[in-house]
Amino acid sequence: MSYADTRVIQRTPTIHQCLLQFTYLQVLDFLTTIAFLINGGHEGNPFVRMALGVLGNPIAALLAVKLLAVVIGIYCWRMRRERLLSHINMLFAAVVAWNVIALIIGSVGVRHA
Repeated sequence: MSYADTRVIQRTPTIHQCLLQFTYLQVLDFLTTIAFLINGGHEGNPFVRMALGVLGNPIAALLAVKLLAVVIGIYCWRMRRERLLSHINMLFAAVVAWNVIALIIGSVGVRHA
């Protein structure tokens, strides 16, 4: 194995790292979604909206959805679907960023109202 090969391997996240990142992003999505809902926002994901309607309690609904997401993440990890998990991580990073932006915009709007 050459030095260039080693450098590429070191920069590529392992499947284990992808699962840890996925779980961390699920926690961040849970927290930002709760904050968003507390501040009067409405859930955009139809699956989460359905869970909110069925379970009634937003924390219980989001925990159930996040638990399911982590189970799916573990399935991807066990099946060595690193690329899929990496793409999902990018999606959830965008969702968390969107939630934070919406919270900031919402708080600025409240302050100026």
